[in-house]
Amino acid sequence: MTDTEKLNDAIREAGIKLDAILKATGIKSYATLKGRINNETEFTASEISAIADLCRLTPAQRDEIFFAACAE
Repeated sequence: MTDTEKLNDAIREAGIKLDAILKATGIKSYATLKGRINNETEFTASEISAIADLCRLTPAQRDEIFFAACAE
């Protein structure tokens, strides 16, 4: 499960626009991206990798954001 708050914070802190995430991940629409951010659907491994690269996340930060439920 994605930690929506931490992901939004990471995107904001990195100064990334949603357009850049769409382009990097290959996600086709804002609605699909928002659904993934809000845990309506899951990110794929390649999408997680692309977002982590864009936001310059460490592996620990990536895991805290995208695998939040796994840590509990």
